Amino acid sequence: MRISYLSFCFLILFSCQTKELDQDPVINWTKEKSTEMNKNFTIEEELDIKMFLENRKSWKTIKTGSGLRYYIYHKGDGEQAVSGKIAQVKFKISLLNGDLCYETDFLETESFKIDKSDIETGVQEGIKKMKVGDKAKLIVPSHLGHGLIGDMDKIPPLSVLVIDLELCSLK
Repeated sequence: MRISYLSFCFLILFSCQTKELDQDPVINWTKEKSTEMNKNFTIEEELDIKMFLENRKSWKTIKTGSGLRYYIYHKGDGEQAVSGKIAQVKFKISLLNGDLCYETDFLETESFKIDKSDIETGVQEGIKKMKVGDKAKLIVPSHLGHGLIGDMDKIPPLSVLVIDLELCSLK
């Protein structure tokens, strides 16, 4: 019995030995590999946006050189938004899959200084296409939104944003 027990312990001891791990492989990362990865991601994101818009044929979006798409679905008759003005807005920010991330309260607005604040680049660009009273849909690619890291809260990394934006006033 004692020999069986010792044999069993000996067997367990030697069978649990771990093989020495190889060193981490050297990653030969180059600027070209990074550029290629970015290019592929951009193509995939563009396809996702096109598929999203394919299901929303009534959205007559305009694509800017940066990749922002916007559609003004309600025309206002107020002042044109320009850099340096303080915009009072209502908004709803969602992901392409429809998940709601943020929205202003029903009776409240948010304000920011156009081109002089930390608001997403896509929103800064889109707001300058609007007049007071306009309501627009913005499709903001990740590089114009929260990019590689998201907002560390409700917006995941590398997310395309769908923003419903109303320009209430300018100061």
